[in-house]
Amino acid sequence: MNVRYKNKSIAVLGAGESGESAAVLLRQEEAMVTVLDTAEENKLRKKIDALGTHGIRVIAGLAAEHESMSGHYDFAILSPGIDPAVPLVQNFIRRRIEMIGELELAYEMCACPIVGITGTNGKTTTTQLVEKMFNACGVKTVACGNIGPAFSAKVRESKGLDIITLEVSSFQLETITRFRCGIAVWLGFAADHLDRYPSMDAYYQAKIRIFENQTADDWAVVNFRDRLPALKAKKITFSAYVAGADFELRDGVIWFRGERVLAMADTQLRGSHNAENLMATLGVGFVRGLSFAEMVPPLREYKALPHRCELIRTLDGVEYVNDSKGTNPDSVEKALHSETRPVVLIAGGKDKGFEYDMLTDLVAKRCRAAVVLGEMADRIETLWQGRLRVVNAGWSLERAVALAHEIAQPGDIVLLSPGTSSFDMFKNYADRGNQFRTLVNALQPK
Repeated sequence: MNVRYKNKSIAVLGAGESGESAAVLLRQEEAMVTVLDTAEENKLRKKIDALGTHGIRVIAGLAAEHESMSGHYDFAILSPGIDPAVPLVQNFIRRRIEMIGELELAYEMCACPIVGITGTNGKTTTTQLVEKMFNACGVKTVACGNIGPAFSAKVRESKGLDIITLEVSSFQLETITRFRCGIAVWLGFAADHLDRYPSMDAYYQAKIRIFENQTADDWAVVNFRDRLPALKAKKITFSAYVAGADFELRDGVIWFRGERVLAMADTQLRGSHNAENLMATLGVGFVRGLSFAEMVPPLREYKALPHRCELIRTLDGVEYVNDSKGTNPDSVEKALHSETRPVVLIAGGKDKGFEYDMLTDLVAKRCRAAVVLGEMADRIETLWQGRLRVVNAGWSLERAVALAHEIAQPGDIVLLSPGTSSFDMFKNYADRGNQFRTLVNALQPK
């Protein structure tokens, strides 16, 4: 029992998964909990009913914003999905009500060490790889955090675990004070979330905080290509693209300081980006004291998650690959580097402020054609037109798939790797990927 919160009046800002889990956790700590969310009440009905069974009040819509200006609270807990700049949050800040993030709340109650995994791309795959490896090697862990379920939902299990495997986003790291990882993993940094952050540097400064509270007793497993500040923790490096790291990829084989560890052909993962995810996982196991002989078998068994360079089917000699999780330009770059055959690329979606100039040369080199769609379609078409064939599918994924099917030749790959988020047309990247899968499976031979 954390007596800090007992009988205190606490506002949880945001009714998403993290906010809901934080509210339930605090109620178990005998706090008086109110969840505030500016979504309309009819959209939150299921949440309101579910939280009500725990004795948690939910205030929705404009009433939530009014409550933030006048309600009495001892503490506020911020869900990572809520932008600190919105009035709901700013009202609490102006009133000087102590506020921490959901990540920090759960950390206060965590009874075991943490491996924290962050990076622009690859977090979820690496988190699942680490979880699978640890449990197969007798190190008891669960994966949670940004991957879901929330850290708050699993922290009570920490007394029975050897380590918590935690996917950590920049949004979660914005509000930390004491949060510390015994092992911090930095998979790499690239442009993303410029619809939330005013600049790349602001995004970087949020993400780099994963190392902030580490000491000389801790470990940092980091991408060798990224420039990082001086770290207090001991360091293990990896890279699938350049020489000089502790873990390297040479001719499709992962090596560690001259020792052959794992051939990519023996795994069920594609591409150099996944080689780096495997290297990071092996680095985590190495600093935990595991042998490569223990670690490699479960990593060979791991299957790629849906929507991450997922092979859907082969039709007329053309492979159809779903990389709907590719929500920034860096992920498109990595997906294209993973393919050796001509690509018909399907790209575009919500305008998050990205510039696609960095992709133009690579797309022109690797792609037979590009089919663009969504909010960014016209901008990408203007940029790439003249370097390769570009076809605009407007606001229709069905038309985009049909066009790609028509253009592709035997031996090609049709790759859905949008390079941005899905919210202009879909519920989320999974909805986009699932619709792509359905459309591809419905295609008929030419």
